[in-house]
Amino acid sequence: MTNPTMTRRSLLGAFAATTVVAAPYAANAFGILRGGGDYRKLRMYSARTGETLDMVYWIDGDYIRPAVEEISFFMRDWRVDEAHDIDPRALDIMAASHNLLETGQPYLLLSGYRSPSTNAMLRARSSGVARNSLHMQGQAADLRIEGRSVRQVAAAAESCSAGGVGRYSGSNFTHMDCGPVRSWGG
Repeated sequence: MTNPTMTRRSLLGAFAATTVVAAPYAANAFGILRGGGDYRKLRMYSARTGETLDMVYWIDGDYIRPAVEEISFFMRDWRVDEAHDIDPRALDIMAASHNLLETGQPYLLLSGYRSPSTNAMLRARSSGVARNSLHMQGQAADLRIEGRSVRQVAAAAESCSAGGVGRYSGSNFTHMDCGPVRSWGG
């Protein structure tokens, strides 16, 4: 019998909760980034939308497509309510960095996917926004985490040697992307 009040989000949440309980302890970093681990998970919240996410998106070498889709929706451009597929490599960098920080606090998502119009608007307001930002490709996120400094979050991301890491100490966030390995900011 199907429960008509069961939503896609609640079904995925129930799946993620049971998976985490059943999955063995993962090493500090993941698969392609550090070698080891049976599951990958992201915990985030968005002050802009009021949404939270606690999602296992990879188990034993396989991405869970519905979970990746849910994360992509969560990381949508809230200004225009537009979602875009988020590159799983970006998710892996975020998850591995979070695990290395050894904290139970979720990420605060400041910016995930950005539509071209949102990117242009932000670029007009700030010199720190790239014309061809990887945010527009679903390959970047701007994050902060309670109890960890920009320096600590950036150091964790840089230790993955898997993409770009930007320190924005004045604005209290760290940029992570799955583009070429590079770092900037202070």
